[in-house]
Amino acid sequence: MDTGAVVDWFGEHARDLPWRRPGFSAWGTLVSEFMLQQTPVSRVVPVLEAWLERWPTAADLAAAPPAEVLRAWGRLGYPRRALALRACAAAIAERHGNRVPDDVDALLALPGVGDYTARAIAVFAHGSRHPVVDTNVRRVLARAVAGAALPAAPNARRDLPAMAALLPEDLVAQRAFNAGVMELGAIVCTVRSPRCGECPIAGSCAWRAAGYPPPDGPPARRQARFEGSDRQRRGLVLAELRAADGPVADERLAAVLPDPEVRRRVLAGLETDGLAQREPRGWALPR
Repeated sequence: MDTGAVVDWFGEHARDLPWRRPGFSAWGTLVSEFMLQQTPVSRVVPVLEAWLERWPTAADLAAAPPAEVLRAWGRLGYPRRALALRACAAAIAERHGNRVPDDVDALLALPGVGDYTARAIAVFAHGSRHPVVDTNVRRVLARAVAGAALPAAPNARRDLPAMAALLPEDLVAQRAFNAGVMELGAIVCTVRSPRCGECPIAGSCAWRAAGYPPPDGPPARRQARFEGSDRQRRGLVLAELRAADGPVADERLAAVLPDPEVRRRVLAGLETDGLAQREPRGWALPR
């Protein structure tokens, strides 16, 4: 792969996103990475900006009541991430003097931080040299380097060395390359409609050179439908709890989820996940 071509392309075509702007804080980068998990960029940006205005440091978020955090999370989805982010903020404030650490092992020890997030923060917030591998990066590597239509199942022991082998030594260039490969996968080398005519490495792409062979094996399993799922039902209940000034009565929740068994299951799941609590007058967000 022509790393220089990726770096140059990223310099010209990178989307203008808050976490890419000069002076954006390490704390802001960490918050953005939590929010971007399984959530489109367009939905994250306005929530991120409001969030950082309200809680500009980890200590600020750690001091906020869980109910406020869940209300501010709004409809980003997977609200357990909001509570994990608050727990992460508390750990940063207590263990690291309110500063987001730059060491990958220290980042991995924080609540809610996994392999990808730790390396993304170390690279994009602190400029450290590490391979950053997400779904988009894996797809670009599979096509451009391995000649496969789609990547194999995630495997850190394979994926991280594959990306590490391509990283420029220069710290600025490696940061741009990490971000550039990710951006290529997000907006050019997409799953269903890759725009090879706009790709800066089309001339050296192994998949293109092989005539675009189809994927091996059975088709990937489709994500379960959201409509009619318990994920949707949980969201409906949480929307009621976020909008209420106090506990929400069972009768009101029955209007949202009429089936008593479904309602019991959904509320039990929310309570187990720490997203709702039973009170004498109904249900409420955790305090």
